[in-house]
Amino acid sequence: MGKHCIVIGGGIIGLSAAYYLLEEGYRVTVVDMSNMDGGASYVNAGYLTPSHIIPLASPGMMAKGIKWMFSSSSPFYMKPRLSLDFLKWAWYFNTSATQAKVEKAIPLIKDINLLSKDLYFDMRHSGKLGEFQLEKKGLLMLYKTIKEGKHEKEVANRAMEEGLEVRELSVKELNELQPNLNQEILGAVHYQCDAHTSPNEIMQNLKHYLAMQGVVFKTNEEVVDFQLKGTKISDVVSNKGSYKADEVILAAGSWSQHLAKRLNLRLNVQAGKGYRINVSRPTPVRLPAILMEAKVAVTPMKGFTRFAGTMELSGINHKIRKERVAAIAKAAGSYYEELKITAQEQSKALCGLRPVSPDGLPYIGRTSKLENLTIATGHAMMGWSLGPATGKLVSEIISGKKLSMNINGFHPERRF
Repeated sequence: MGKHCIVIGGGIIGLSAAYYLLEEGYRVTVVDMSNMDGGASYVNAGYLTPSHIIPLASPGMMAKGIKWMFSSSSPFYMKPRLSLDFLKWAWYFNTSATQAKVEKAIPLIKDINLLSKDLYFDMRHSGKLGEFQLEKKGLLMLYKTIKEGKHEKEVANRAMEEGLEVRELSVKELNELQPNLNQEILGAVHYQCDAHTSPNEIMQNLKHYLAMQGVVFKTNEEVVDFQLKGTKISDVVSNKGSYKADEVILAAGSWSQHLAKRLNLRLNVQAGKGYRINVSRPTPVRLPAILMEAKVAVTPMKGFTRFAGTMELSGINHKIRKERVAAIAKAAGSYYEELKITAQEQSKALCGLRPVSPDGLPYIGRTSKLENLTIATGHAMMGWSLGPATGKLVSEIISGKKLSMNINGFHPERRF
């Protein structure tokens, strides 16, 4: 029998790790505190985004956060609170938001996104997960103001320098691709390098496949502690039992920092809440799009259209702020003609917590203190996009194989 790997966390990162560890012949147990049917892996926009080369921690973002701090309906909302962990995170976020650090991050973000997109297509072509939506129609960045248009064109030029497929669209070209847009829209950037999916579909297929292959799922079970033998974790302790482990993968999303503390590790992660509204009736949406001024993502999924967005840093909670849901609905109606999201559709909005590192880059790799622990968290808004690549890298780290890419920039103990 192969080594026993315990994956803590059953989101897209944890399940992707389980998928690739299984391919290496390991026995895998996934432990998750929920029923594994909700959260960030289920409510995201479903994007695979090589285009998102600029990390969240970029010049000017902290100033925006402070400016928007007192408006709970703003796209980037940081709830003021006296939490030492949050204050440290905010300090590191600010020190990470420099042009030099952004430039260093760009090729890393591009490479791991392209790797992950290829792996999604490999998963589909393998037939192991059955059929699922995976379309490469690109991503439209729709802008109404000259300022946002100028900013996105600068990003587009940088993306082109990195070899990504992207082009600027005139209003005429845009309306041919995506009719029924508001006349206030001045144009768009079309990132043809991007693709999109329906997350629920892939998550269900992944869970079914893994279970059929012998992966053990411990749901509604919270990891509360660890037992150590020297520099190794010997047992993972939950509120329902204790499990022997040869290898442990910490992929617990926004809860990773709390668990890391149990191992005397410092892991800076804050929960970034995002919301989604599903509209199951026909809509004018043909192509995935980001409504730039509102920071709202729109995705035509299998059987419905999803409107998602906002980054809310208010700690670990699942409170639905109606004003934030209303802001998403209002944005949708102001970019697409004859689209009005009803009060009933808004009432069914859900949220998910995305683990945000201070520099917007994920934590992937071993730590210096524990031999058999691999960290896989902190992906911010790119968790869905980076799931398979992270899982593949985790399996390569544990099996000692050559890594698919250089991951030094993702080191869990990096300085900010």
